[in-house]
Amino acid sequence: MVKKIGKILLKIGAFLGTFLVAAVLTVAISLAMICSDAFPSAQQMFVTTILETGQLKFLASIFLSAEDIQQIVDKNSMQTLNSEVDSGLIQIGGEDDEEPIVIEQVQGGTYTGTMMIVKDPSRVSLATIYPWRESGVTLDQLVQSAGAIGGINGGLYDSTNNSGGKPYGVVVCNGQIQLNRPQEYAGLVLIGFTESNLLQIIDISDMTASEVESLVKEQKIRDAVCFQEEASDSNNHFVQLIINNEPREMNGMGSGLNPRTAIGQRADGAVLLFVTDGRGKSGHLGASSGDLIAVMQEYGAVNAANLDGGSSSCMYYDGEYLKSSVTFYYENSSWKLPAGFVVK
Repeated sequence: MVKKIGKILLKIGAFLGTFLVAAVLTVAISLAMICSDAFPSAQQMFVTTILETGQLKFLASIFLSAEDIQQIVDKNSMQTLNSEVDSGLIQIGGEDDEEPIVIEQVQGGTYTGTMMIVKDPSRVSLATIYPWRESGVTLDQLVQSAGAIGGINGGLYDSTNNSGGKPYGVVVCNGQIQLNRPQEYAGLVLIGFTESNLLQIIDISDMTASEVESLVKEQKIRDAVCFQEEASDSNNHFVQLIINNEPREMNGMGSGLNPRTAIGQRADGAVLLFVTDGRGKSGHLGASSGDLIAVMQEYGAVNAANLDGGSSSCMYYDGEYLKSSVTFYYENSSWKLPAGFVVK
């Protein structure tokens, strides 16, 4: 009896082993085909998409040289948008009969998204776990600990093994600088609100810590995080989407397709919080930079920025996740985060 069971287990093991090898070979052959010059569109989409991920960037370099990858990135990048935010274009107030918070669904060709419109920008702030530690918390925990009703994920952070306790760059919460390392990563951009509730998108990539300290004081920044602007064979990140009603122009596809989180502000001060799915969730690949710009324009954004995306993208409101991680076991939760924009 024992021998019979052993033989059955060996057969099952052999079958599973054969299946696994076949699956790995199939994936490898498929990726090699996608990365070949025979399918340029698929090659470009794969490279621009995979370089935006946190853990899978290495896949591009398996099949392509650094020079080939950089050429693809250069052909499908975004033109620089150097304009500074003109706060005079925002006049907070407007229609009094508008609902204080509106949730709308957005359907794209390769994604579904959820838009949260917050009429009063003073209701949007940053919640953090400061002082920083190894493990962060889920978005619902951030929202609830802040006494808020909803929120989205925020800026760049250490997501290794879903640790989530350490942000990168600069973090400002309630006017206090909780992290000040503007040179920690290349191309950092500060995204957040002033004490006058105006959205700011500021390139701090050439600033020192003391210069950031002066900036926060002079501009009266109350809440802010950082995301990265870099187009290279290592990363393919972008931040600025719209500045002073000017949409950012793109070369080629501009970016790949991924889950996204973006923030914007209308001329009446209302804040736009937008999150999409992707990476196979609900059969969707995700949104591109062009998709984000188009949606933000449709909703009247004067200024808009891309935040951290991918598996980090999530939106929570009124006791439930409206958008959550692409990973099936975080279907009704989120990755652990050190900070997020919340709505009170």
